Amino acid sequence: VSGLCPLRQILHQKEDNTLIFEARFESGNLQKVVKVNEFEYQLTLRTDLYTSRYTQWYYFQVSNMQAGVPYRFTIVNFTNRNSLYKRGLRPLLYSEADAKKHKVGWRRTGNEIKYYKNNAGQGGRQYFSLTWTFQFPHDQDTCYFAHCYPYTYSNLQEYLVAISKDPVKSKFCKIHILCHSLAGNIVYVLTITNPPKSGKGTERKAVIVTARVHPGETNSSWIMKGFLDYILGDSGKAQLLRDSFVFKVVPMLNPDGVIVGNHRCSLTGQDLNRKYRSNVKKCYPSIWYTRNMIKRVMEERGVFLYCDIHGHNRKQNVFMYGCERKQQVKAPYVHPRIFPFLLSKSCPDKFSFPDCRFRVRKSKEGTGRVVMWKMGINNSYTLEAS
Repeated sequence: VSGLCPLRQILHQKEDNTLIFEARFESGNLQKVVKVNEFEYQLTLRTDLYTSRYTQWYYFQVSNMQAGVPYRFTIVNFTNRNSLYKRGLRPLLYSEADAKKHKVGWRRTGNEIKYYKNNAGQGGRQYFSLTWTFQFPHDQDTCYFAHCYPYTYSNLQEYLVAISKDPVKSKFCKIHILCHSLAGNIVYVLTITNPPKSGKGTERKAVIVTARVHPGETNSSWIMKGFLDYILGDSGKAQLLRDSFVFKVVPMLNPDGVIVGNHRCSLTGQDLNRKYRSNVKKCYPSIWYTRNMIKRVMEERGVFLYCDIHGHNRKQNVFMYGCERKQQVKAPYVHPRIFPFLLSKSCPDKFSFPDCRFRVRKSKEGTGRVVMWKMGINNSYTLEAS
């Protein structure tokens, strides 16, 4: 990511108990660490490439630790004034020893967690710190910390390979290349529908689902995986859905940003979810090709629903943003509040209808949700998950 590879840290004496940090792996993000005293470290995150902001996503490895000692970690360059860390969110930990011995994976952890304004502002910019204490469970373990459960581009590729090798699923799920990203990574599109019985497939309306336009919102990839697991399953409801609709799915819109560990942007430092009106195919290929694919689908068949999946850093619950005209048409089936309302009824413990919003703000005019709505898709949504 940073061009020249820094030299590997060398421990000078056997007794040196300084922690070793590493983030040069897929989706990793950590720029530098300062050892403040024996068990306290100050961490700085790398901003999104070619920007000076968007520090939120972190994912790094720690080794050479002593068990049972309270270490303190402080990340000093967050740029968001507000955070769920103020409301009970905790960092995630993965211990290789725990995974091996006890089959324990990622878990929320940390004590004495505080998120606060610090005095490190430069050039009028205000920075915020996240601090927590932690005791490692094992000596000389290899551990990872992350903002949210990681889901890498490699994870997606493994998942898609498994589908293509499955003799049942591969019959009704076709995986194609939508385009290549700026760095040459494949952006995949999946077409999911049961083979039509005697040429009836043309009446099926389309449902379009996309995710991971913002790389740091890994929860959107986990929701996408849950959706795919369900729609590719053999339950009666999944069968009925595949008989009734053609699903077009783009599971990872911004693979480049995911790979380099960005939080919000593409390789050129752009927020792709503001570029759906752009005609510059060269700069935003995944967005341009997604919009074009949707236009083609709309010429073939009606689009019943469009949904782009995101993660939210400041609000709790799962909820939706929809689009509503000031004078809403009276016919109930095109009313944008119906679908989120039904969702809240079918999973009230997870989905919050009161958190949903339906106003179209000027700042959101370039988002997928608003552009697809203006193209004529009435049920056009952003799904947000805490």
